[in-house]
Amino acid sequence: MRKLLLGILLLLAAGAGATAIYWQRTGAMMQAAGPHHQPVPLVVRPGASVRSVLAELDKLGALADRRGVEIRLRIQGWPQIKTGRYDIPAGASPDDILRQLAEGRVVLEALTVVEGWTFADMRRVVEAHPQVKQTLRGMETADLMAAIGHAGEHPEGRFFPDTYRFAAGTTDRELLELAYRKMAETVDGVWARRAPDLPLDNAYQALILASIVEKETGLASERAHIAGVFVNRLRKNMRLQTDPTVIYGIGPSYDGNIRERDLRTDTPYNTYTRGGLPPTPIALPSREAIEAATHPLATDDLFFVASGDGDGSHVFSATLEAHNAALARYLSRLRGNKTR
Repeated sequence: MRKLLLGILLLLAAGAGATAIYWQRTGAMMQAAGPHHQPVPLVVRPGASVRSVLAELDKLGALADRRGVEIRLRIQGWPQIKTGRYDIPAGASPDDILRQLAEGRVVLEALTVVEGWTFADMRRVVEAHPQVKQTLRGMETADLMAAIGHAGEHPEGRFFPDTYRFAAGTTDRELLELAYRKMAETVDGVWARRAPDLPLDNAYQALILASIVEKETGLASERAHIAGVFVNRLRKNMRLQTDPTVIYGIGPSYDGNIRERDLRTDTPYNTYTRGGLPPTPIALPSREAIEAATHPLATDDLFFVASGDGDGSHVFSATLEAHNAALARYLSRLRGNKTR
């Protein structure tokens, strides 16, 4: 009986020893560098199992021993992995790969929203991005604003122009909510430290002015000066008389040329026929334009016109006489360029 018991104990010890050795070997295998010498692109689709992903990795040449990895995971437990598009680094071990998938370290896509764009421009780019999941396409603008939690708001100027990085499969709603939140935080922060005695009643009016500054600016260095001119005109109850607002009021029918009749045709955005600011922003302004609108240059200037130098610069004037002279020089230069 003692011999039988001893034999059983020896067998158990041998089995335990073999199991320990196997566990040690598979542990080393999990930490060993993979056979792939180049990064491997991998897409984990919704609902994919770990075993199916391992099969794909094996097919792509990123696993030296797929069966060994599966056996190891059966014992220690299957990890939770996240969907998305991945770049598996060259030589990544099975442990490294599974950690990357569990942490969701996916390839980030990029979408750039340019300052000065309209919301319609932004929406077209979002809808055209192949890695954005579309949930709002074809929706009326009012319904879209309600869908992102801002019912009744006009969308223009409400979204921050920036380059957004996101995982493939991110929804259009998530991107719009992020851009809206970033603009709101930016405007609120800048408005809270605005210059004193601005002729603006609230942060939204600052956003409107910033959008005009954005569209009028050819040189970044002139933003505050242009804002100073508009602030002076608002203080004196002078009409802003800025072409970009007229163009925005014309809408999709604008053909690239602004005519005398356009300046005379009244719309809510025609700052030649109406005083004060237009009812909404006319574009998506940059942070710099918002800063300029809330911290305008202290100046006596009331007018500006393009210099004609081809660099986007302007000539600023404090009197109508000086402005008319600058305008005459610009038109003369323009005519001269056309005859060359």
